[in-house]
Amino acid sequence: MKVIVADHSGFCFGVERAIKIAFGKLDDNNDKKDIYTLGPLIHNQQVVDKLQDAGIKVNNNLEDLGDNSIVIVRSHGISKNVYDLINKKNIDIIDATCPFVRKIQNIVKKYNAKGYTIVIVGNPDHPEVIGINGWCDNRAYIVKTKNDVEKIPFAQKLCIVAQTTIPTNLYKELSNMVEKKAEQVIKFDTVCSATVDRQESARDLAKNVEAVVVIGGYHSSNTQKLVDICKSEKPDTTFHIEVAKELPIDILKNYGVVGVTAGASTPKWIIDEVVEKLSDLSIS
Repeated sequence: MKVIVADHSGFCFGVERAIKIAFGKLDDNNDKKDIYTLGPLIHNQQVVDKLQDAGIKVNNNLEDLGDNSIVIVRSHGISKNVYDLINKKNIDIIDATCPFVRKIQNIVKKYNAKGYTIVIVGNPDHPEVIGINGWCDNRAYIVKTKNDVEKIPFAQKLCIVAQTTIPTNLYKELSNMVEKKAEQVIKFDTVCSATVDRQESARDLAKNVEAVVVIGGYHSSNTQKLVDICKSEKPDTTFHIEVAKELPIDILKNYGVVGVTAGASTPKWIIDEVVEKLSDLSIS
């Protein structure tokens, strides 16, 4: 079997930076304080498990955190009011927010203060979007579908931003519709460049193989986008897995050329395990 790995796959800059920050704090924890992440640091359970084994625990409730502990803000970022709550406690904050997400937070904060109505094109349930909304007083309109656009009232001034991991074509389509809702519009294409590269690479890969394996967390938004893109090219032979043991070997062994791509939170060691297992297969 020939295995082709997408040119752009696996860890993005923001995720790699967050993990480096987290493990770096373990090495620099001279006071032996308890270290927590507020929610999973990234959307990959295997990496979260490694962090847990190393001593970094996941906590979703600030009230459960004791004084003199350390909180690592995850790559998706958090809202301003959560920062304020942490600062009221005797807790150290280590900020691992992706710089691209931080940029969006600053944009909505700035334009909300200028009286703009804020529109975020993205998934309202995603922690990144929830966090961004928290920097404009939770007043943003969040647009995921065309129906959501209809709910936005006409405004004098609109500021439009995008969740970093949404497909660029979706952002263009929905933001163009949103533009008609105001006299004055300022629009920021904040889809991460690494996201664009990864999605285009996945599409090119899917066009040139018989089957595609997409590796990434089942709760990972950017991974699911890769699955959708690959399915648009290979609807019946796209397979989403988290780890190598989930590979549908009995199906894949019948293909001569299989492509592999991976979400932004997927570590290289998991990709390597999948590629190795696939490379050992032969046509039955």
